[in-house]
Amino acid sequence: MKKVLIITYYWPPAGGPGVQRWLKFVKYLPDYGIQPIVYIPKNPTYPIIDEALVGEVSEKAVIIRRKIFEPYQLASLFSNKTHLKKMSSGIIPNEKKQTFAEKLALWIRGNVFIPDARICWVKPSVSFLEKYIKENEIDTVITSGPPHSLHLIGMKLKEKLALKWIADFRDPWTTIGYHQALKLSAFSEDKHKKLEHKVLNAADMILVTSKSTKAEFAAKTSKPIAVITNGFDVERKTDTVLDTKFSLAHIGSLLSQRNPVILWLSLAELLREIPGFADHLELKLIGTVSQEIVNAIISYNLRDYTTVIGYVSHATAIEHQRKSQVLLLIEINSPETKSIIPGKLFEYMVSGRPIIAIGPNGSDFAEIISDTNTGVFLNYAEKDKLKSTILDYYHLFLQEKLQSDAVATEQYSRKNLTGKLAELLK
Repeated sequence: MKKVLIITYYWPPAGGPGVQRWLKFVKYLPDYGIQPIVYIPKNPTYPIIDEALVGEVSEKAVIIRRKIFEPYQLASLFSNKTHLKKMSSGIIPNEKKQTFAEKLALWIRGNVFIPDARICWVKPSVSFLEKYIKENEIDTVITSGPPHSLHLIGMKLKEKLALKWIADFRDPWTTIGYHQALKLSAFSEDKHKKLEHKVLNAADMILVTSKSTKAEFAAKTSKPIAVITNGFDVERKTDTVLDTKFSLAHIGSLLSQRNPVILWLSLAELLREIPGFADHLELKLIGTVSQEIVNAIISYNLRDYTTVIGYVSHATAIEHQRKSQVLLLIEINSPETKSIIPGKLFEYMVSGRPIIAIGPNGSDFAEIISDTNTGVFLNYAEKDKLKSTILDYYHLFLQEKLQSDAVATEQYSRKNLTGKLAELLK
């Protein structure tokens, strides 16, 4: 059986979207004659924990753990642990409302630890893995980022050994939205770009999750680039009773930059204009929600219709996807986020519930939603279309006919996607 070494930071009990991609690839790789060997940190700092995911780790996988030093202890001298945990989970306060300590912590994160706070894991990992690869006759290594410092491990191993190295980018590097919030100096920004260029041109192959990221990277390297999206796994079916309310559910983090004012305004207008709408509406926010989002909801008089549930396990998130009347998919209104295809989209698509997606023009996930007939995509300028879509869904809800009639979704199953990966590994 062919052996493949997978270097990843996020692994159970880590929760959130970052863990799902390689947890599921590792689950199915043995079915294609490939032995996954997973290298992960022994003592990581995960902002979100989901212990239930530990039970989903394949018994056929070999797991190697090595200690990692993460300099959050140093950062905690300048900012409290709550602020650090929020920022590590992606919640960056509005720049005008940041305290001095928060600004300093962001500056340190962006300018001292390049490309990220896991940079200290690179040197000891290379030293350990060089010996391990030789002893176990491994000829293929995959690194998954972010954190992109893991790609530096792959690059240094490639320099030392005769092996095939594949760099997997779950998200872009220098064009990711939060880079603008890290207060990068010109020197630091240039260093990020140079490291990105070195990685893209040293890897034997690059994996990305969207067509737009492929196009972006193709302008920076001539190395082969393959698109393998995220996907959905086959979950155990249970009898699900739909919410009795007209529930609009957003599952996942709602960060400060991802504030869909167009949605709050549309709901506020519908509450005033449509008789009976107020008796049925429920807005469910499941996951980490920034205070700016909560304040916006309050300002549009939606507090009485909103339930903030907070982070739940992946299994519970799946339950909410299946019982909510409508599923919301919100992406930041920025050209840099066109390439982002949220992992939850694929689970949304097989939930049987219609999707309302809001994002920037040209978003890659708009095409997927259209091709699979799983909902409606709108940009941030289409308020009238958003209102009419919500109203159409509401009328179907009243008639007990609201559902999604998805087509062509099997191509996004985790097992089929792993089959595509296995072909590249041969």
